[in-house]
Amino acid sequence: MNLPKVVAELVETQNNFDSVAYANCFSETAVVFDEGKTHTGKKEIERWIADSNERYSATIKPVGFEEKENESLLKAETSGNFEGSPIVLTYHMKIADELIQSLKVTG
Repeated sequence: MNLPKVVAELVETQNNFDSVAYANCFSETAVVFDEGKTHTGKKEIERWIADSNERYSATIKPVGFEEKENESLLKAETSGNFEGSPIVLTYHMKIADELIQSLKVTG
């Protein structure tokens, strides 16, 4: 599967549980929506993913990718320490200047 560079980096850094490198895939003012919460800015995103990694140890395996007019959709089999694992989640991303501007994770 041919993924944009920043999406491939996001997958790699998630699977390596590298919260600093994961946050570096985002712009300084990026926003993440996950589990009913909003996380704004790289530092908050780094704290969110570090906490998520500790709680869930989730890895992602891309199973589909689609680019629409203003959104990129990554479908990924997500496995970890949570009920229902593995599950296919959709990562809705807005990407500009090779950085993620927003990410929303849906089931």
